[in-house]
Amino acid sequence: MTAGEGETLFAAQAPRPLADLLRPLELGQVVGQDHLLESGAPLGRMLAQGRLTSLILWGPPGTGKTTIARLLAARTDLEFEPLSAVFSGVADLRKVFEKAKIRRSDGLGTLLFVDEIHRFNRAQQDGFLPFVEDGTVTLVGATTENPSFELNPALLSRTQVLVLRRLDDAALETLLTRAESQLGAPLNLTPEARSAVKAMADGDGRYLLNLAEELSNLERSAPLDPASLSTAIQKRAPLYDKSQEGHYNLISALHKSIRGSDADAALYWLARMFVGGEDPRFIARRLTRMAVEDIGLADPDAMPHCIAAWQAYERIGSPEGELALAQAAIYLATAPKSNAAYKAYGGAMKAARDTGSLMPPKHILNAPTKLMGDLGYGDGYAYDHDQDGAFSGQDYFPENMGRRQFYEPPDRGFEREIRKRLDYWQKLRDRQSS
Repeated sequence: MTAGEGETLFAAQAPRPLADLLRPLELGQVVGQDHLLESGAPLGRMLAQGRLTSLILWGPPGTGKTTIARLLAARTDLEFEPLSAVFSGVADLRKVFEKAKIRRSDGLGTLLFVDEIHRFNRAQQDGFLPFVEDGTVTLVGATTENPSFELNPALLSRTQVLVLRRLDDAALETLLTRAESQLGAPLNLTPEARSAVKAMADGDGRYLLNLAEELSNLERSAPLDPASLSTAIQKRAPLYDKSQEGHYNLISALHKSIRGSDADAALYWLARMFVGGEDPRFIARRLTRMAVEDIGLADPDAMPHCIAAWQAYERIGSPEGELALAQAAIYLATAPKSNAAYKAYGGAMKAARDTGSLMPPKHILNAPTKLMGDLGYGDGYAYDHDQDGAFSGQDYFPENMGRRQFYEPPDRGFEREIRKRLDYWQKLRDRQSS
């Protein structure tokens, strides 16, 4: 018996986790990713045509990225070379590329699977390019992070990004059924606890199978209900990375919900951020931004309300301070909406950039020196408080620029009153010019 045969024998006898025992042996057994694998889907079409391009598999943990890569290699008769960017460096890559070159000279191909590919730095990612371009390897990278942020544009241009979905309830139920078949008995759960188990998995199939294995080892006669389940099993922290895409996705969801006047959805996304460990100060700052961007003068109290909530959090801390931020979110969601001030500011900024260094008209300039007075600074200025209605109607734009209208308030909220004022002043201007 050779050492290799002995190792294989002992490995076969070693205990294996349930998630490993149930790893799919063919692509048809992969759950939850039909949008990639069925006949008309991207991978389905490639396999039907007998070809495979370099890929980036992007998706949450436990959705089958490694399994799909391994099965793709088997279906296309490519040698499977796995690497983890966490544990591998340039030397490991060179070894793989050298082995792939030798195989290629023998007419064989290599599928290089790189898990956590986003952890390679830019220079290391660039190192893949020549070997991907000349076909030495077919690269399949797996990442939980947004490739747009984490991968080099040059590498992205040579690969196709495929998005794996978090496993839905149906896919998780399929995995639970397979687990019970492998274990030889149904899990001792009430229907409500079974739903809770799937909720705990949060779309992660590997976590679900590990949880099922742990539950199967509990000695209990009565079925577990949700309360006893939470006591027996440590609750999983939700997936949330405050520096990566989840951070931006949830604040975007909160912002869009408030803009859409959906207070309930806004509270949900706010709670998701709190549960994920987001810094409440970041949320307070973004709520204040929403007040000025999406509500503005339609409700002038919106911004002071956010500032007050921010100050309340700073003074009373967590967890009580979060309630002040929740109250601010409700206030913003239920306030009348207007982006007129936001658009007006953008228009004024564009005009300022386009018009360069145009001088103000001389009649609104002060003349602190005799020379400036001789040059006409301040000539013709009408002091508004001395005019009828405290309104002179003079032009304050640069000469030859003409009047511009940046701010156009809608007929909503307090801006309805502002609209009336602007219309009144414009009527006076028109009367004076006629």
